[in-house]
Amino acid sequence: MYHKEQEVKCLDSALTPQEQVQLAIECLPTSSEKAHNETNPSFSRWTIMDYSRAYSSGDITPLMVAERFIAAINESSKPPLRMGFFINYNAEDILRQANESTLRYQKGTPISVLDGVPVAIKDEMDCLPYPTTGGTKWLHKERLCTDDACCVKRLRLCGAILVGKTNMHELGVGTSGINPHYGAARNPYDINKISGGSSSGSAAVVSAGLCPVALGVDGGGSVRMPASLCGVVGLKPTFGRVPHSGVLPLNWTVGMVGILAGTVEDALITYAAIGGEISSHQSSNMLTKINLPLLPLTKSICDIKLAKYGKWFDDCSDDVRLCCSHAMRKLQDHYGWKTIDVTIPDIEAMRLAHYLTIGSECSTWFDSFGEKHFAEFGWDARVALNIYGAFSGKEYIKAQKLRNRQLQFHMKIFAEADVIVSPTTGVTAYSIQDDALKTGELDYVNGAALVRYSISGNFLGLPAVTVPVGYDKLGLPIGLQFIGRPWAEATLIHLAFAMQAICLSEYRKPKIFYDLIKKS
Repeated sequence: MYHKEQEVKCLDSALTPQEQVQLAIECLPTSSEKAHNETNPSFSRWTIMDYSRAYSSGDITPLMVAERFIAAINESSKPPLRMGFFINYNAEDILRQANESTLRYQKGTPISVLDGVPVAIKDEMDCLPYPTTGGTKWLHKERLCTDDACCVKRLRLCGAILVGKTNMHELGVGTSGINPHYGAARNPYDINKISGGSSSGSAAVVSAGLCPVALGVDGGGSVRMPASLCGVVGLKPTFGRVPHSGVLPLNWTVGMVGILAGTVEDALITYAAIGGEISSHQSSNMLTKINLPLLPLTKSICDIKLAKYGKWFDDCSDDVRLCCSHAMRKLQDHYGWKTIDVTIPDIEAMRLAHYLTIGSECSTWFDSFGEKHFAEFGWDARVALNIYGAFSGKEYIKAQKLRNRQLQFHMKIFAEADVIVSPTTGVTAYSIQDDALKTGELDYVNGAALVRYSISGNFLGLPAVTVPVGYDKLGLPIGLQFIGRPWAEATLIHLAFAMQAICLSEYRKPKIFYDLIKKS
């Protein structure tokens, strides 16, 4: 059933990434609208538009930002911080891109608002001139990177400075972001805590102010979990919305490219840049056309229904439950939107079926390289791959049967409600254990609590977004998640923007934070 989205602009499928970005800019609130609608934030990260305006005014150049970025990475990667943001970055390549961007601004010909903006890429997708390691020590020797992934190419076409490959949980098989080869990607709110995985470095660099946006891949909450733990926005579009060419095929039916951003607006701009089918694959299906939300009109959206499964929603720590319930109440009070109580049957069975699916796909892909690299993995990845390899073809087929049934359950809910709301994770960031730094970590208790609310987004391919809504008693971030109908990203972004506007005044600065565009 097709539901018409409210207050959106439908994109023509023949547009370039630069044209789509320009249309996204026209969907943002103007400065005067922002001033009228928002309370003064106690802390805010620099946005894509802040970079673009600073460059256009000549206050600062992309080259100056690149130099500050490189200095910050050098500082953050050494003791005492050892933040573990990147697996690979190349100062010479960053400066070359920044120099070209600076010249374009000097001539008054920037390509788009993304021109000169630093963007980081998870080391699970191809980005020249870097090898793609997938967090391993060997993969890049077996599979050479010869071109940019499609989503990376689209950002490059918009003039973004691609600043390197971010750290990740090895092969994406865990949720902590602790990598025994490249170090733990640490949480900028507390460097002794995890950043979450597997897109750990991408969440941490955005949180720490080094990039307004970064790309990740989400196969089991791997964009949304670290975004939530690091206090940033995480958007995972519908399966198939962003082309997957040039992304490691670790889990090809559940993995999706996603966006980590400091603000909902920046997630929208980046979504416009990378979204849309490859022109040779385009269908005429109206459902797959991209809608962009008209954010100045979010407040006029009426009759939104938020589905909540109370027993599931409350299956989290007290801090998370209280914070997310409070955020939902504020959203309802402010906009007059209604919550409807629903039941989602067999949630635990769905989690296991997803685990079986993602594990079988990862194991099948790894089998193509034979056993010769097994000893080069960290211990956590070895354990995970041994478990994955024990699943049978019959079990995989049964999991797909359950997948189909769950999609029908969810579509019944979406016939009554616009979105399903839940916490993003069941717990906040937990401590990094010293022994895990050497071996990697498989913590199935915390892992299950982290991934609890992520499954339908991957197993059923549904779009989902997480937005920061508060902090626990230790000052660690908490996220609220909206899960939407297939292809209804615009509605999700509207809701995330509404939630952000309410919470903005209470956002806190991380302990590790770099200001790259301050006037010196």
